Amino acid sequence: MKHSIFGRALALICAMSAAFWMTPASAAPIVVGGKNITEQQLMAEMTTQLLEAKGFTVTKKDGMGSAVLRQAQENGQIDVYWEYTGTSLITYNKVTERLSPAETYRKVKELDAAKGLVWLNPSKANNTYAFAMNPDEAKKLGIVTLSDLAKAVRDGKKLTFACNSEFYARPDGLRPLEKTYGFEFNRDQIKRMDTGLTYQALKDRQVDIALVFATDGRVPALNFVVLKDDKGFFPDYALTPVIRKAVLDANPSLGPILNALSAKLDVPTMARLNASVDVSKKSFSDVARDFLKQAGLL
Repeated sequence: MKHSIFGRALALICAMSAAFWMTPASAAPIVVGGKNITEQQLMAEMTTQLLEAKGFTVTKKDGMGSAVLRQAQENGQIDVYWEYTGTSLITYNKVTERLSPAETYRKVKELDAAKGLVWLNPSKANNTYAFAMNPDEAKKLGIVTLSDLAKAVRDGKKLTFACNSEFYARPDGLRPLEKTYGFEFNRDQIKRMDTGLTYQALKDRQVDIALVFATDGRVPALNFVVLKDDKGFFPDYALTPVIRKAVLDANPSLGPILNALSAKLDVPTMARLNASVDVSKKSFSDVARDFLKQAGLL
């Protein structure tokens, strides 16, 4: 009888011990990374709050440069962060061929798997480059698409364009775009400036067109219109959670948790959330918590 009681007690202790060690909180902290732009800092905060609510211990390291962050993940210093499909394709994997959004995702998923990185489900938030104008100016000139813009420039319209230095010089930037659409800005029509200043320059009508990011909250807040990329020049930059395989293997529940968040994101949603920080000056913490609750994730 004593042996039976002892056996049951031992089994109970073992079961409780196993249950304890299987809880997320008892595992090593999940290191969440993020780049030094609003959207990335917001996603890092959102991911941190979500994982902590699910019982994980989380260390957040955001505000990092893109290349540094990617290298840190490959080196095992960052476990998970939200990357853009086009960035991995072009910048990290040096693929220059034009691919559809689905092909881009499949390609980076395959190439990065060899580096121990797992691309989870992509969101519908495509933070690609875009050209924006003030709506009254675009309407007056009849410009809706990039082809319309190209025709206006070829017809002699002296339109000024604001962009950052990186886009001006990128192999997939301004010059290839001009070649694709069959036009060319004169040097004096191009105003190079920091990314954030292009929005203000367009708002103040110091320029006619500005380079923007599709999910930037200032686009709807300032009532800009985005010109349609009717020839599909710009790559797809789908915002996607990327996690180290070793971490996912050790914590398989991370996949469904992050995929559930990814499914809630699209261009209007990210633009609204980014605007809450950049325009309404709310804190990252408050914006992240409010969205997670509204989305039914907390």
